[in-house]
Amino acid sequence: MVRATHEVADVVRRFGDALLHEGLVTPARLRVMRALVACRTAQLGGHVEACDSCDYRRIAYNSCRNRHCPKCQGSRQAQWLEDRAKDLLPVEYFHVVFTMPEELAAIALQNKRVVYGMLFAASAATLRTIAGDPKHLGAEIGFLSMLHTWSQDLRHHPHVHCVVPGGGLAPNGTWVACRSGFFLPVRVLGAMFRGKLVAMLRAAFERGELSFQGNLCALADPAAFAACLDRTMTKRWVVYSKPPFGGPEQVLKYLARYTHRVAIGNRRILAIDESGVTFRWRDRANGDRARTMKLSGVEFLRRFLLHVLPRGFARIRHYGLLGNRKRASKLAVCRLQLGAPMPVAVASTVTPCEAADDRCPACRSGLLVRLPWSLTRLPEVADTS
Repeated sequence: MVRATHEVADVVRRFGDALLHEGLVTPARLRVMRALVACRTAQLGGHVEACDSCDYRRIAYNSCRNRHCPKCQGSRQAQWLEDRAKDLLPVEYFHVVFTMPEELAAIALQNKRVVYGMLFAASAATLRTIAGDPKHLGAEIGFLSMLHTWSQDLRHHPHVHCVVPGGGLAPNGTWVACRSGFFLPVRVLGAMFRGKLVAMLRAAFERGELSFQGNLCALADPAAFAACLDRTMTKRWVVYSKPPFGGPEQVLKYLARYTHRVAIGNRRILAIDESGVTFRWRDRANGDRARTMKLSGVEFLRRFLLHVLPRGFARIRHYGLLGNRKRASKLAVCRLQLGAPMPVAVASTVTPCEAADDRCPACRSGLLVRLPWSLTRLPEVADTS
């Protein structure tokens, strides 16, 4: 995989001072900017990496390990995918997307920790409630949810991607499979999701957990806030359910694209010059067409930094049968019911999307592993970074 020509860090180096001058940077966003600029530079020191398949070694700079850095997600993603491979079941998997309307997205931007948490809670409760209804599936399901807060053009667009096995455990412990190619009715999901999220927002407002600044100041008035929620209740909230995956291997390939992502990867950046940043994006509203967009450097950074999450906020969560507390025992029952006692091991076929620097440039097949400090003091190691 070829190293990206341009990086988000290059945009920060070139236009970061202008952004700071305009006063658009919070302390949390400033920490992300500093981390991206320092990542894999002498500022963070270095280490020795060795290929696990040949004798190649190199000296490399340390990474910042910031979860918003496009260069630091590959190794984390690889380990996460390996762990998830142990949880896969030999059934159809479905992809369900929950999105909040634009009016509520603006509130979420000013109350990230509170509203993003509600987005997770409302979508998870909706899936579990509808799936548990005997009119639909009548079973306890398990799924993982991933928060994305961006659109392809870097605007604020919070939504949750849920990956769900096509079935669950009935109250008597037997496996209940959904109909082939169909999971749950999206209109029913959308209506319940709308009701749950709006109810959570009303309760949070009454508890004084929401704050409003700038053009949202008027919503601090109870009547104005209630009217805003009432308007959203009159609209149909679209919950999107994509066609099912072919099997566990396809699920992992999908997860490799969606987990540990940031708002924009370095490979989408085409050019950086004094007038701004040009990048690739896909126009979802017009047939998913590939397009290019150019933004001023300050506007590019402003949009990128919209997606900085609160410190410690978990953007990947597990629910139901995949919940951390009872995952092992619940999955053991599922495999027994499905006649699949052993986990499906398919992680080795998945290549992490941002792990280009982990691949050995000499043999092209091995992975570069960081050596312990006691093994790095070797005179024959050459600086090949």
